[in-house]
Amino acid sequence: MALLSLQGISKSFGGLRAVQELSIEVERGAIVSLIGPNGAGKSTVFNLITGIYRPTSGEILFGGRRLNGLKPNAVAGTGIMRTFQNIRLFAFMTVLENVMVGRHVRMHAKLWDGGLHTPFGKREEAATAETARELLKYVGLDAYESEWARNLPYGMQRKLEIARALAAEPALLLLDEPAAGANPTEKHRLMELVRAIRDRGVTVFLIEHDMKLVMGISDYVHVLDYGEKIAEGTPESVRRNPRVIEAYLGKGA
Repeated sequence: MALLSLQGISKSFGGLRAVQELSIEVERGAIVSLIGPNGAGKSTVFNLITGIYRPTSGEILFGGRRLNGLKPNAVAGTGIMRTFQNIRLFAFMTVLENVMVGRHVRMHAKLWDGGLHTPFGKREEAATAETARELLKYVGLDAYESEWARNLPYGMQRKLEIARALAAEPALLLLDEPAAGANPTEKHRLMELVRAIRDRGVTVFLIEHDMKLVMGISDYVHVLDYGEKIAEGTPESVRRNPRVIEAYLGKGA
């Protein structure tokens, strides 16, 4: 059974059909990429998976469990976490605090544990801080734990967002254009980090425009154009596919 299965999902916004009868399977332990021209519907697919949008039709299954209708926090609780195309950090919280927030879905302390500083609340907060520090070291940001998130350079903010997502111990990590705005050195380090995350036991499903990165890191690639899947396969087969070439370069390319 695939870890994630999209079965004929569609999403319409009024008269606009953003995603049309899309079926995708993401195998456990793989790095899978979703590519396509701007406006192809890629981020809409991620929003459907994570409960931001509800599909107009079709089913979304994660580990065999139906996700349709679940709110984003409930989806996160099942083991799916994501980053965003536009970085969404808590700008006026420290780097450490941002990662600790990501751990919230796995915490059990109640409001009164924090307000009354109960022994259980203190122990869980200390354990959460320790986990956050381990993740910051994992992504190479341990020297910046006391900095405000807004003060980090762009590439480091991307890594911080990934660390925050990993804090929830996801089985599936969705990365929405993680290399956007990165220089070649940062992209190379990102590829190494994504592979390390997969080797850590986390399945990775990513949207990316950098074809060199996609072809160098993916086990399998799905291609969207105007909300429809036009191709899928290994990176090499997708690279040679005439419909993919036409979608990116136009007819006669």
